Amino acid sequence: MYRYDQFDAAFVDARVSQFRDQVARRIAGELTEEQFRPHRLMNGLYLQLHAYMLRIAVPYGTLSSRQMRKLADIARKYDRGYGHFTTRQNLQFNWPALKDVPDILAELASVEMHAIQTSGNCIRNVTADHFAGAAADEIADPRPYAEIMRQWSSLHPEFSFLPRKFKIAVNGGPKDRAVIQAHDIGLQIVRNERGEIGFTVYVGGGLGRTPMIGHKVRDFLPEADLLAYIDAILRVYNLEGRRDNKYKARVKILVHEKGEAAMREAVEAEFVAHNRQGLTVPAEEIARINAYFALPALEPKKALSERTERRRSKDAKFSNFLQSNVTLHKVQGYGIVTISLKPIGGVPGDATADQMDAVADLAEDYSSDELRVSHEQNLVLPHVAFDDLPAVYDRLASVGLATPNAGLVTDIIACPGLDYCALATARSIPIAQRLSEHFGDGARARDIGPLKIKISGCINACGHHHVGHIGILGLERAGEETYQITLGGSGDETASIGQITGPGFSSENVVDAIETVVATYMSQRRDGAEDFLTTYRRVGMAPFKEALYERSAGSDI
Repeated sequence: MYRYDQFDAAFVDARVSQFRDQVARRIAGELTEEQFRPHRLMNGLYLQLHAYMLRIAVPYGTLSSRQMRKLADIARKYDRGYGHFTTRQNLQFNWPALKDVPDILAELASVEMHAIQTSGNCIRNVTADHFAGAAADEIADPRPYAEIMRQWSSLHPEFSFLPRKFKIAVNGGPKDRAVIQAHDIGLQIVRNERGEIGFTVYVGGGLGRTPMIGHKVRDFLPEADLLAYIDAILRVYNLEGRRDNKYKARVKILVHEKGEAAMREAVEAEFVAHNRQGLTVPAEEIARINAYFALPALEPKKALSERTERRRSKDAKFSNFLQSNVTLHKVQGYGIVTISLKPIGGVPGDATADQMDAVADLAEDYSSDELRVSHEQNLVLPHVAFDDLPAVYDRLASVGLATPNAGLVTDIIACPGLDYCALATARSIPIAQRLSEHFGDGARARDIGPLKIKISGCINACGHHHVGHIGILGLERAGEETYQITLGGSGDETASIGQITGPGFSSENVVDAIETVVATYMSQRRDGAEDFLTTYRRVGMAPFKEALYERSAGSDI
């Protein structure tokens, strides 16, 4: 895990001090809200529907126990006793008082945390595969590269005021767990025929009102050229990206308008012209950063744990948890535990202060003091011995965090929606809660199998609905909330944008509509092993659309 150096500490402390002065001036009336806006956005502070919201950076989704306890403490002291984990691997506090924000930032700085690069037209918090450093299929840990990019981009003068926000994601294994093709830049770690590490580079992905899958511009970029090549992409974007219309200012629009070939040519020309001008990271600095992300000293164990197998044979709930929430580790005898923040009927991504403390304790006791935040709004214990799984499960169950639904139909992504967000046009959270209660975590949910439902409360798509197997977009129509359904989206290595089924459904009918989609899938799949996405890609939209609108004929949709 990365530790602040002298520059990091001084930089973050200075930013806290500067913002304390800016907040004091706002409270005193010396700054209007409009004058204050750019200052607060540079420090992760938004003005939401009911209150300010503070977005805390969790770079590449990695936390220590000490940091998680600090988040719990802040939730109790300055908020309403909980926090909300987001699809950007960050944490949001929805109710801080403006006067308290400088103190919150100072407390975060005391545990090497901040809220920088969580808002504004800059390079946002770099995200990564949430199983980084632990997954059995990992080619290389993406976090050192993400950290190098974080340091490089934090104060880069050319990239502090881009045409629009800019998002980068890095994935470390062949299975994409970071949704890289839906980012402005997506980096897939690969090895070439000589076994050398490099990156496949995608540019121009993004969701929102104009969803697009990223274009591949390099099959193999040597790791030594990483910063120089990203610099080239950003130079082209900064020079040619539109600034006259914020809705057309993302790099995806530039790629679309130039064309993939022309964009690739422009980037390559910029790369050749400016390659390695101050962008080569010294070997000793790379070694220093790599050392912080070294795999913990885990002693290999038996491939099977007798203790865990005995418990599995006697406890169906524990067995279900192992099946859905535990993934193989690169070290024999260990697993990666996904902690679902999607209890049946709960708010996706929310965790109470007590739950955060409990997870911090578990990380300290059983996971080498490491935690991850996933883009799917869950938490991860990355290094758990198989022998310890029963104890971990029991402690999770004691605080309501043992729901066995990771990757299943009730592991729903949802943005805060109209309950919190000033941009939202419909509620997301109540729809997620009703769907969760409808499908549950019992035998039917397991029979349905892997299925990703994603919900956004407006076209900005913070809930990633475009890349949901089933996507739900909340809109306002004639003063009523209505929900548009898309099918066939995917955020993995086979990335795709979901197709719209047709007219939207009312809040009253949307759960029945999703049930119709699921029932149609189950009637169309070849066998119990064929998942939703495979079935949809085989049979297409027609049977789903027919079932949906046959059922809704005569209803208020």
